[in-house]
Amino acid sequence: MTQPVIQALGESALILNTGSSATLEHQQRLWAIAAQAAQWPHVRDIVPGMNNLTILFDPLAADPQQLEERLQEAWDTAAVSQKTGRKIDIPVVYGGDSGPDLEEVARHTGLAPAEIVKRHTATEYIVYFIGFQPGFPYLGGLDPKLATPRRSEPRVIVPAGSVGIGGSQTGIYPAASPGGWQLIGHSALQLFDPNENPPTLLQPGDRVRFVASEVIL
Repeated sequence: MTQPVIQALGESALILNTGSSATLEHQQRLWAIAAQAAQWPHVRDIVPGMNNLTILFDPLAADPQQLEERLQEAWDTAAVSQKTGRKIDIPVVYGGDSGPDLEEVARHTGLAPAEIVKRHTATEYIVYFIGFQPGFPYLGGLDPKLATPRRSEPRVIVPAGSVGIGGSQTGIYPAASPGGWQLIGHSALQLFDPNENPPTLLQPGDRVRFVASEVIL
């Protein structure tokens, strides 16, 4: 089993980094450790990431060395749960103004736009972690044939609800922001609402399917 590197981030945080390519097994192990660490004294927050886990603690009360040892022990002994999260369908309008980069993805992959939509909607994705902006899901499971590099020039504004491909991953923008992913569709589903608890619709471990509500070719 890969051994992680645990490092200090300033005086009040530790990061555990697996140093490997993203796999569902590693993400499940990180989720299990996060659940354990939530019960540890003096831990203020836990942030799962891609291949890493950050623990924020009270520097006046916690012993960083003991926390580091507990993190290493948790990695070595964590029981990786096979339990999966909720199944959530995301309706998407593909192509046209909703997916302005669908043709570019077709050019790069050599697949017809209709085939791209077919493959993109055929997969059940797993939410690996939430990052970049509140509610933005990084999804594992993209068909390798759909992998497309990010745009050479990021857009100043990507509309909220945009569904895109960035390298070997796919995701959906919960809010308008700059971004460089290739946009292939758009969804009206709200992924982030600060008035809800939790405010993010998707959580690590959830299973996601994109459903084509309309395809504009």
